Amino acid sequence: MARPIHAMDPALRSALVERMRFYRELGLTEFYRRAVDHMAPDAAPLEEAGARAGHAQERDESFARSLSGATATGAEIQPELVPSSSQSNFYGEEPAISARKRFSAPSEIAPVVSPQGRAAALRVIQEDIGECTRCALHKGRHTIVFADGSPTARLMFVGEGPGADEDAQGLPFVGRAGQLLNNMIAAMGLKREQVYIANVVKCRPPNNRTPEPAEANTCSPFLFRQIDVVRPEVIVALGATAATYLLGQRQPLAGLRGRVHAFRGAKLIVTYHPAFLLRDPRQKKEAWADLQIAMRELGLKPRERN
Repeated sequence: MARPIHAMDPALRSALVERMRFYRELGLTEFYRRAVDHMAPDAAPLEEAGARAGHAQERDESFARSLSGATATGAEIQPELVPSSSQSNFYGEEPAISARKRFSAPSEIAPVVSPQGRAAALRVIQEDIGECTRCALHKGRHTIVFADGSPTARLMFVGEGPGADEDAQGLPFVGRAGQLLNNMIAAMGLKREQVYIANVVKCRPPNNRTPEPAEANTCSPFLFRQIDVVRPEVIVALGATAATYLLGQRQPLAGLRGRVHAFRGAKLIVTYHPAFLLRDPRQKKEAWADLQIAMRELGLKPRERN
C-alpha cells in the first residue's frame, strides 16, 4: 500500500522534491502514469505547467505524491520486484539487490521529455554518472562508455558491456562485434546515427567476462533512465545478459526469441549478440529473422540480406 507523502521518511521526501525541481529545470511539464486495471482512466497526466511561482513548493509536493503512488484518485503504483535470491540465484544474495523495485510497464512512471530536450536530458544522466565508482568495475576501466546514436531514435539496441575497443574509444560497439552490428543496422535499411546504442553496464568487465549481478543492478538504472528519455518504439536486446536485465528474468535465449515483449512503453525483441554471431556465423540467419520482427514493428520493409 502506498504511503501518503506526509508519512514518508523526511530524507526520501526531500529527495523526491529535489528530483521534481530537477525535472522542472529540464522543462518537463508532465508525468504519464501507465494505467493499471483499477486505475481511473484520467489518472494521468499530472499538469505542472502554468502554476504560479508562489505555489512552487505545493507543485513539487504534488509531483512527489505522484511518485509515491498517492493521488487524488487513490490509485496505487504496483512495482514489479526484481526476483530475490529465494526466487532466482541469478540476482545474487545482497538484500539491496533482491529488494530493489524495478518499474516497468505497465506500472512505471516516466518523465516526458520533448524531442528537442532529449539530448540535454541524456547529458544530465551522463553527468549524474560522473566518474563513477559505484561498483568494482571502475577499478579496471579506462573510459565510461555511455551510449551512441540519436536521442530521438525509434530503435534502440542494448548490449552487455564494453569490450577493449569500446573501453579505449568511449563508444559502444566499435570493435569487430560493432562492425557486424553496423551491418545488421544497414540491412534493416537504417544508419547507425539513426538508432541509439547502449549497454547494461558502462564499464568494461575484466577480460570481457559477464557482469556480476551487483554490477549490472548498480548500473542498469542509468540505462532505464536513458530508455525513458529516448522513448524508443522498439528495443533490441543483444544477447542473454541484456535480455535478462531488461526483462528481469533469466531464461534460455530460445525461449525469449521470436516474440515481442513489453518493456517501459517499448516493444522489446531478443536476438543474439553480434560477438556470438562472430563465433557461430550459422546463427546469422536466425538473428536476421529477429531483426525482421523489429522491422515489422517499426513499419520498415524487410529486404533480403546481401
